Amino acid sequence: MDGNGRWAQARHLSRLQGHRRGKDSVREVVETAREIGVKWLTLYAFSSENWERPRREVEARMRLLKRYLRSEVEKMMRNDIRLRAIGNVRKLPADVVEELRAVEQRTKDNRGMTVQLAVSYGGREEIVRAARKLARQAADGKLDPADIDDAVFESALMTAGAPDPDLLIRTSGEMRISNFLLWQIAYTELYVTPILWPDFHRNEFLEAIDYFNRRERRFGKTSEQIAQEA
Repeated sequence: MDGNGRWAQARHLSRLQGHRRGKDSVREVVETAREIGVKWLTLYAFSSENWERPRREVEARMRLLKRYLRSEVEKMMRNDIRLRAIGNVRKLPADVVEELRAVEQRTKDNRGMTVQLAVSYGGREEIVRAARKLARQAADGKLDPADIDDAVFESALMTAGAPDPDLLIRTSGEMRISNFLLWQIAYTELYVTPILWPDFHRNEFLEAIDYFNRRERRFGKTSEQIAQEA
């Protein structure tokens, strides 16, 4: 969800105002995804690298995150949406962690859609943590290294139990992954749009979905093989 700062600067507004406007796009995309039957939606809200931003901006984004969680929990309950956080959550301010865990607990039995909030998240860090976890299990004699395959490694990731993403949407025209779900997006379709996140609404989201629906997903196979399997 990129481009909040540039959107604000182009309008001679503060970066925080861009993040506030971006919150409206989050709400609209979540509502649209739920409406059309998306079961899993992951939002890259705050990366592990974002801690290097100016302190005032980071503190303001933490306050904004807390307010968002508090304001949206009732809508999540009404729309049968479960919230799940991934990332190094322990780095967040204590009051934000408390609010995040409270929403996770309140929505844990909802099954209509899961919103996975990536906050203080980095793909490389996730992979390193998974490797360490499996290494400890092997050192303790609980895991034979020869048994480690894709499924075992995936079970040690923060996203364990979630399907790999079908579609990755990158706003603001940036042609990079930015340390997001590096393991999980091996066969994800990529959709890059020059639209800045605060201007990304229902119609733009549906255009991305339409793009995805027109893609032929081969997963390393030929078109002929896919046709035979259909």
